[in-house]
Amino acid sequence: MAEDEQGAAERRARFEALAPQLVEPLRRFLARRTDSATADDVLAETLLVCWRRLDEVPEAALPWAYGVARLCLANAQRGARRQERLAARVAVVDPPTRSVPGPDADRGDPRLDEALAGLTETEAELVRLWAWEQLTPGEIAAVLDLTPNAVSIRLHRARAKLRDSLRKIDGAAGHEGSREGRTP
Repeated sequence: MAEDEQGAAERRARFEALAPQLVEPLRRFLARRTDSATADDVLAETLLVCWRRLDEVPEAALPWAYGVARLCLANAQRGARRQERLAARVAVVDPPTRSVPGPDADRGDPRLDEALAGLTETEAELVRLWAWEQLTPGEIAAVLDLTPNAVSIRLHRARAKLRDSLRKIDGAAGHEGSREGRTP
C-alpha cells in the first residue's frame, strides 16, 4: 500500500512541476485560435488529458501538449458547430428578435485573416504554429504527427502561398497598378 501512495505522490509531483510550464503557452496558443471562454475550457480539458496520460508525456512536453490542445480544440469546435446547427433549426421555429456579434468580432488583422482563409486548414495551422507559437519544424512535427522534413517542406510552401495572398490583398487588382513598359 505504501508503494501505491508513493507512486501517486511522485505522479502528482511530476504533474505539479509540469503544469506551470504548460499553462501560459497553451493559453496563448488557444487564445489565438478561439474565444476566451472556449480557450479556458479547452485548456482545462488539455490539462486533464495531460494528467491522465502523464506516463506518455515526453521530455519535450510542450509540443506534445500543443498537439493535445489542438485535438481538444477540434472537439470543442465540432461541438460548437453541432450547437449552431441545432440553434439554426430552433431559430426557424422561434426566430430571435435581434442579432448579437460573435465572440471573435473585431479580432486580429483582417488582411491576415483573409490571407489565412485562402490556405488549407493544414497550411494555416503550420503557419500559426511557426509564427504564433514560434515552434521549430521538429516541434511542429510533434504537434501534427508528421516528420520534421515534411513539416519543413509544407511550411515553406504555406509561407510562400501566404506571402502571395498578402501581396494580392495589398496590391491593386489585376495589372492596373503596373506602369511597366508604358510611356507616360
